[in-house]
Amino acid sequence: MLVPKIEKTIGIEVYATRSSGIGGIIRQNIDDFIVEEVLVDGSKAETKKGKNYIAHEVLGTSAVRNDHLLCVLVKRNWDTLIALRNIARQLGIKTNQIQTAGIKDAKAVTAQHISIDGVSMKDVQKVHIKDIEILPIGYLYNRLSSYYLLGNSFQITIRSVNHQKSIIQRRITETVQELQAIGGVPNFFGHQRFGTARPITHLTGKAIIKGNLRKAAMTYLAKPSPYEHPESRQARKQLKDTQDFKQAFKDFPQQLRYERLMLEHLVKKSNDFAGAFRKLPIKLRELFIQACQSYLFNRFLSRRVELDLPLNAAEVGDYVVSVEHSGLPMVGIYKTVGAETRKEVNEAINNGKMRLAIPLTGFRQRPSQGLQGEIEKQVLDEEDVSPQDFKAVALPETSERGTLRTAITSLNNFSVNQIVQDSTNPPKQAVRLSFMLLRASYATVLLRELIKPRNMTKEGF
Repeated sequence: MLVPKIEKTIGIEVYATRSSGIGGIIRQNIDDFIVEEVLVDGSKAETKKGKNYIAHEVLGTSAVRNDHLLCVLVKRNWDTLIALRNIARQLGIKTNQIQTAGIKDAKAVTAQHISIDGVSMKDVQKVHIKDIEILPIGYLYNRLSSYYLLGNSFQITIRSVNHQKSIIQRRITETVQELQAIGGVPNFFGHQRFGTARPITHLTGKAIIKGNLRKAAMTYLAKPSPYEHPESRQARKQLKDTQDFKQAFKDFPQQLRYERLMLEHLVKKSNDFAGAFRKLPIKLRELFIQACQSYLFNRFLSRRVELDLPLNAAEVGDYVVSVEHSGLPMVGIYKTVGAETRKEVNEAINNGKMRLAIPLTGFRQRPSQGLQGEIEKQVLDEEDVSPQDFKAVALPETSERGTLRTAITSLNNFSVNQIVQDSTNPPKQAVRLSFMLLRASYATVLLRELIKPRNMTKEGF
């Protein structure tokens, strides 16, 4: 089954299922994509709980020195990093005083936990930003981090589905059964990791690790995309043609905030590309390198699927990681499978105690061995990238040691809640789904298997 060209640019080259898709559009309306964060202790951030958080869930009423205020952040159609920057500005604090357990989708309604240092509940209640609500819960002894995140619960509406209800239900059932047969959803990194309308984050990261900061900056600033706003596309094209940072700073639309921060610096110091990148938040700088890792991982996983190697069983030379009772993989507890341990390991995989893992390339992470190791070597050679490149000498603060990532992620509590006439696109159908995925997994990767999209951008990915 053919994969859209734009997916191949981010390393996703295959489908894991052979069933026909239902088609349709995601995110046609903001309320079609609802994400609610779940912590390892079972706490769930809810989009509609509102002030009840304050009434019933306050853990303490006064901050102790070095305590961290825990809140629920509900946002609508906001990029997480930009939302945090605006919150910090209103509170009069630095952005790094706000911690999250994970970054959520921008074009969505999302609820997540955040912790804020150095503020009181009364301070937070004075924050007023359109389509953002911050609900204080209590105080923590430690900063919030991804360590506390279990996963995310999703409520998704797929619109403009041009099939009868019985066909829609049958195709969804067939796809989910295929996924269950391979042990879950292939754990690709989704479009959000690379930029949906302009998937260039990994290209920027590759240029950084190869030490070419001019190329990295011009990729980020001046590589246009046919899918972005015409005004932005024209400004990028003009910069690409003229290399005129001063004019570009005048031309770039205000909503391109991060690009304008870099351009403002380059107007003053036209060859200081390291300095320009350091005008960006550290999380964004790190994301460039992580996106490069993600692209390589997608290619490793795609090639494994193409070669019909299993995702829910290990071959000699594969990595496997242990799994917690919660279902979360423990990537720090791993082993390489040998001929003498393969049977035992695969029994553990079948019992849910272990899971196949593939490297996220980094300067400390060794590649797989066996057939999977051959895949990784071939892809790295094709991309002209080595693990040592991830020391990122040109921007050392973004260096990545590497780690492991599971090849599949479990699909939990999947349900087709409704198939009804689509009020936005009559007489077509709207399909309402709900499910839960573990942290660092992408709902859009499941949705692409269900929809089998042809035009990723028009269909909301």
